Amino acid sequence: MKRTYFGTDGIRGTVGQYPITPDFMLKLANAVGHHLKQTDNRPQVVIGKDTRISGYMLESALEAGFNSAGVDVVLLGPMPTPGVAYLTKALRANLGVVISASHNPFDDNGVKFFNAQGSKLDDHWELAVEQRLEQHSQWVSSASLGKTRRLDDAIGRYIEFCKSTFSDALSLKGKKIVVDAAHGAAYLAAPKVFKELGAEVFSIGCAPDGLNINQGVGATHPDALVHAVKTHQADFGIALDGDADRLQVVDHTGRLFNGDELLYVLAKDRLQQGQNVSGVVGTQMTNKGVALALAKLNISLVRAKVGDRYVLEKLQENNWLLGGEGSGHLLMLDKHTSGDGLISGLQVIQACLRANTSLAMLLDDVQLFAQHMINVNLKDGLDWQHHAQFQHGCLALEQKLGDQGRILIRPSGTEPVLRIMVEAPDMATAKTSAEQLSQLLN
Repeated sequence: MKRTYFGTDGIRGTVGQYPITPDFMLKLANAVGHHLKQTDNRPQVVIGKDTRISGYMLESALEAGFNSAGVDVVLLGPMPTPGVAYLTKALRANLGVVISASHNPFDDNGVKFFNAQGSKLDDHWELAVEQRLEQHSQWVSSASLGKTRRLDDAIGRYIEFCKSTFSDALSLKGKKIVVDAAHGAAYLAAPKVFKELGAEVFSIGCAPDGLNINQGVGATHPDALVHAVKTHQADFGIALDGDADRLQVVDHTGRLFNGDELLYVLAKDRLQQGQNVSGVVGTQMTNKGVALALAKLNISLVRAKVGDRYVLEKLQENNWLLGGEGSGHLLMLDKHTSGDGLISGLQVIQACLRANTSLAMLLDDVQLFAQHMINVNLKDGLDWQHHAQFQHGCLALEQKLGDQGRILIRPSGTEPVLRIMVEAPDMATAKTSAEQLSQLLN
């Protein structure tokens, strides 16, 4: 079955437009609540949110929906997505709920869920919820209504958890670190984590007003971080996105490092610590240069579909610990059950301190390939998979590139768009090749 509401990372859209409306969120929570009661007569859920102004409205609707199904609610307030995952497990809750649209602008919002173990839920769970949404809502009696309480020390608990992942033998004393929280969910936690580990912290993107999340700052706008690192002559810069589950890192020179490079750094650090790293999981978009560098370390790279939930599935299938995406979603399953921008940043800095060298030096063996992607709007009825000219063009380009590049063709799951990505030794070749392929479909 095809999902109607759930996308690759929960339900997301423009606030005030269905389904990001209070009435739908109430109905959704009621449906999820009754689904939970199939296995627990009195479930408990935790709800966290980012800093969007619409979070108050959606939080109230979800709270009412869960209570109406006889489900108890714990409100966390503004909380990074990985913080919700952690507290779901720590509080032995049945479900974690995050109100966020991640890196999207403030007028979008959404909701996503974690299971009792703090991991993303699978497609089967989402389909079961959607089937229940087709039924009429069921309201329990007054005596059976759920109750709500607020966890006052939620942020403090999460801060201590993040700090616990950093080696006791190391300190950030003497280090200058710029922290950019994108005016999002980590605006309180992120500066405190680095400060309490000894760093001198310079904060940007830590003054949310409900309307400025991801606006000119954060992981999707790293220029602000680069500028701040240079201005303060900092050793590192860490930029998170709105819900703080991914990051970008800048070194003391102002050089920006993406998630593919950071995944290599984490894998190499573990090898140097004597740990066994038989393989890591990337995505279809993971840079070929990183795959080749990992191979030199005898580390296999398995590619998953784009999306951290699919990276997690592959990690679990292979019983591996490390995975990630170029966007900065990094998974270290011995540290956390979900991607966590704060913890990832700590692990990257820790790798540099252990090796007593710079990020650039740790990546000396990685030669990234140029990547260029074009989105092609498909005409009605156009079957690209059986388009003879296009398929012939793809085959010819693959033969031409050989081991010096690759082609990735991905249809959008939500609109009639085909994504054409070409990797090549230089950007001119990648761009020209992608454009030539796209023209074959016009």
